[in-house]
Amino acid sequence: MTTPPARRRGRALALVAALAATLLAGSAPVAQAAEGIPLAPGHRLVDHYEGAPATARPVPGAGPAQHPYLAPNGRSGMHADGAGSGTHPFSGPLGRDPEVLSAKIAAVGGECATVTFDAGGRLVTVCGTFNGFLLKLLDPRTLDTLAEYKLPQRSSTVEAITRLDFEKIFKDTSGGAYFYLDNRDRVVLADSRQHVLRLAHRQKADRDWEFVVEDDWDLTSLVPHDCVSWTNLFPSGVCDPVTSVMPDWDGRIWWVTRLGRVGTVDPATGALRAIRLDGEEIQNSFSVAEDGVSIVSDHALYSFRADPDGTPRVQWRQTYDRGTGTKPGSVNQGSGTTPDLFGQNGARYVAITDNADDRMNILVYRRGTDVPAADRLVCKVPVFGSGASTTDNSLISWGNSLVVENNYGYENPTTLTFGRSVVGGVTRVDVRADGSGCDTVWESDVRSPSTVPKLSTANGLLYFYEKRPSALGIDAWYLTAVDFRTGKRAWSRLTGTGPAYDNNWAPITIGPDGTAYVGVFNGIVAVRDDA
Repeated sequence: MTTPPARRRGRALALVAALAATLLAGSAPVAQAAEGIPLAPGHRLVDHYEGAPATARPVPGAGPAQHPYLAPNGRSGMHADGAGSGTHPFSGPLGRDPEVLSAKIAAVGGECATVTFDAGGRLVTVCGTFNGFLLKLLDPRTLDTLAEYKLPQRSSTVEAITRLDFEKIFKDTSGGAYFYLDNRDRVVLADSRQHVLRLAHRQKADRDWEFVVEDDWDLTSLVPHDCVSWTNLFPSGVCDPVTSVMPDWDGRIWWVTRLGRVGTVDPATGALRAIRLDGEEIQNSFSVAEDGVSIVSDHALYSFRADPDGTPRVQWRQTYDRGTGTKPGSVNQGSGTTPDLFGQNGARYVAITDNADDRMNILVYRRGTDVPAADRLVCKVPVFGSGASTTDNSLISWGNSLVVENNYGYENPTTLTFGRSVVGGVTRVDVRADGSGCDTVWESDVRSPSTVPKLSTANGLLYFYEKRPSALGIDAWYLTAVDFRTGKRAWSRLTGTGPAYDNNWAPITIGPDGTAYVGVFNGIVAVRDDA
C-alpha cells in the first residue's frame, strides 16, 4: 500500500472530525410532515404558466408485456416497466391550473430519483443524502414521510467529501438508485456494501409504517469490495459498485457492476453466479423481456439468458460507435441509454444510442437469436446538431416510435446556474411498419437538460423537465408537456427556482392519481391539475 502524502491524509482526517457530528446525528422521527423546498430569488420575475390546457388523446397500441415478477407496468421502476419503455398507462396532468407541491428531504441533497407506487398508490422511493441513501414511503398527496429505512453511505460520497471532488457523486449510479418494486410490492436493490436486499413495507398495530428486510444476499464473494469508507479512507484494493438489479422472466434476480460483472441470484436457494465483461463498464440499468436480458456496456449491446445453474450466457453481442471520449452530458464513454425493448405485429426490436463523436445516433436492432449478424441493424439515425449531441437517459418507446432528448452540456447542478441552459432538443423517430428502416417524425427545441422523460399513453402527452436560458440569471425550472403526435409544446408550469430544483438526472414519474413527480436536488416535486 502506498502511503498518501501527509497533507492529503491530514485533510481527510480533519474533514472526518468536522463532519462526524452531522453524519452520525440521530435519525429523524419515522413519520415526518413534508417541508417545502425554498425558492431562490427571481421566482416572481418569471412566468409561472405558459401555454394552454391540453385535451387527453390516448395513443393507440398495446404496452409492453407485463413482467410476472414486477409491480404493474407504470409502477415498478425508473423506466416504468421491465422493457424500459418510459411510458405510464395513467393520465398525467393536462395543464388545468396545475398546482406544485415540494418536499425537502435533507439540508443538502435529498434527491429522490427512482419513484415507484405500491398497490395503495403510496410512493416508494430512494432519496440520496450526504448521510446515505434513504428508502422512503411517501404519502402521494402530501409527500409526508410514512416510513424510512437508512441504506449504507456510498463510497463516492466519502471520496467527494474527503477529496473535495464532488463529481464522483454525480457520476455514480450505484448504491440503490436503480431499484425495482416486485409483484408483491417489495423493494429489491443493491446497496453500497455489494449486498442485494429485498424489503417489504407494512403497517404496524399502531398504524405506523415500517420497512422490513426479508432477504439479504451478500455478493462480496464475487465482487471486489475494498471501497472507500470513513474507516477505510485509503484502500489498496479494487472497489466494484453494483449498478442495478432486475428480475428475469423466471424470477431470477440479475445484477450488474460498474466494472463489467454480470451476475444472478436465485431467490429460492441464494445461489450466486457471475461472469465478467473484461475491459468494459456498465453504468446504466438494463431491461428484460421473455426472450432475454438486454444490457449495454460502454463497448457493446448484449442479449443474455441464464444457464440452468444461473450463470449468465451471451446470446448475442453487438458493438457500436463509442466515440473517442466522454462528452459533457454523459457519465462515461459509451451509450448512456438503458435498452428499450419494443415492437409491434410480431416484430421484436431493441434500441439504444451510441456515442459517435460528431452526432449521436439512435440504433435499432432486431432481437432474435437467429438473426444473421448482417441483418441485425434496422436503422442508424443521427440526431441533434453537429458536435453537440449526447444523452445519458433512456429513450421512450411506444409501438414503433422512439423519443430521445439531448443532454449535451449538462454535468451537475453547478452547470446551469446564473441563467445558463443546454442546447437541448427532442426528436421522435419511427421504425417503418415493414422494418426496412426508420424515419424522423418531428424535432422540438425543448431544453430538458438531464431528465428521464415519460409518455402518458392515456393522454398522449410527453413530459420533460425544462430549463431555458435567462438573461436575468434566473434559474427557473419547468414541467413541460409536449404533444406526442406533433412535437408541439402544450404547456409549461414553473416548479421552482434555483439549484435545489435541478433534477440532476432524476426521472419524471406519473402516478396512478395523475400527478407528475420529479426528483430534484433537494427532494421531490409534485405537479397535479387543480381544476
